[in-house]
Amino acid sequence: MRPIIGITTYVDPASWGVWRDLPAALIPQAYVEAVTLAGGRAILLPPDDQDADVVGILDGLVLSGGADVAPGLYGASPSEKTVTRPDRDAGEMLLLRRALELNTPVLGICRGMQQLVVAAGGRLHQHLPDLLGHERHNPAPGVYGEHEAKFTTGSRVAQLLGEGAVVHCHHHQGIADPGSLLVTAQTDDGLPEAVEDPSRPFVLGVQWHPEVTRDEHLFGALIDAARQ
Repeated sequence: MRPIIGITTYVDPASWGVWRDLPAALIPQAYVEAVTLAGGRAILLPPDDQDADVVGILDGLVLSGGADVAPGLYGASPSEKTVTRPDRDAGEMLLLRRALELNTPVLGICRGMQQLVVAAGGRLHQHLPDLLGHERHNPAPGVYGEHEAKFTTGSRVAQLLGEGAVVHCHHHQGIADPGSLLVTAQTDDGLPEAVEDPSRPFVLGVQWHPEVTRDEHLFGALIDAARQ
């Protein structure tokens, strides 16, 4: 059987066929295709704060991108530019903590990487342009920025992708403190781009969007870990 990979989703108004603006659990198809092409079977996980029992039947977990993680989860007050989704925070932090308890392989993407950091006791910058003085990480609504990320020699991400890579990003928040995680990639402006937990079989977070290119290396590594 293909490894079963859960992908967290949004609940947002959507339109299809004759239906307009109905609440729908959804995620860009790129996530599903990236998992499928890597050899996994994607299962979509809508926000659910009742329990995390579903993790017991998963072989791996993808924490997808999306809105900002609630600053209260890392002891901060929200800025005027912070936009949160309490439903996702509640359900996904349950999933993540259970996955960590079970050593289920986890790949965190953009928001998902930031969730890994918060779960590890870290903190986030709430609006990078105030810190960096530019908006290259989030150039426009619905537009990905592109920049090069440099990877730490010997890290898992370097083993998968080499010394560096041009990545696609869309975020206005970033890591201020990685907590117990190890930062293993940075941009030329010094922003952390990847985090790992070397003490676990597979816990990797990337600030960019590898599903856009159906990255066979990162998703392949998740599937390989899920087969163990």
